[in-house]
Amino acid sequence: MPPTDPIQSSKRVLTPNERISEILFGLIMVTTFTGSLSVATAGRDDVRAMLIGAVGCNLAWGIIDAILYLMGCLAEKGHNLRSFRKVRSAADHAAARLAISGALPPLVASVLQPEEFKAIHERLLQLPEPPRFVRLSKEDWIGALGVFLLVFLATFPVVIPFLLMQSATPALRVSNTIAVVMLFVLGYAFGRGVGHRPWLYAVSMVVLGVVLVALTIALGG
Repeated sequence: MPPTDPIQSSKRVLTPNERISEILFGLIMVTTFTGSLSVATAGRDDVRAMLIGAVGCNLAWGIIDAILYLMGCLAEKGHNLRSFRKVRSAADHAAARLAISGALPPLVASVLQPEEFKAIHERLLQLPEPPRFVRLSKEDWIGALGVFLLVFLATFPVVIPFLLMQSATPALRVSNTIAVVMLFVLGYAFGRGVGHRPWLYAVSMVVLGVVLVALTIALGG
């Protein structure tokens, strides 16, 4: 899609924080299944049922998340299209300035000078007529695929021990260790992303993950 397209989505395929959120979501879901396994009585059939449930659940939620991502892209493009048409139909530069201000973040709009609004208005008028309806682009579908893969693939590091080890007890211990390490890494990455105490966020993410899994199991999830 050309960069001059007035209704293109501003969404990247996935921002760093979105990646962390999607992986965390998938990790919590699969850990809920592994945590509900009773190693004292679990046989191979129980482990197999748990694996099918964990993978199937993350597959379903990955699809749902991908659909929600596409809906978000359409909603943003629709908003951009309405804003663009409002600017193009403005009777004068003063009306266009109000329309442009409403489409920009408040901080950005507050620092622009009248002549800058006028320049933006004139440049927008030079753009080609927008399409009548918004459509999903190739980039939008790639983003949705990325969301799906992050949720779905987050399942596998935690379930791999059950695929490789015969005994459920050591497999569960290894699986839980992997889950804790992943939570710690996700928290550290999130802390670095927001620029504040990565180690604190790392520990907090582990605690949050354990609490969420415990609550989900306790509520029958």
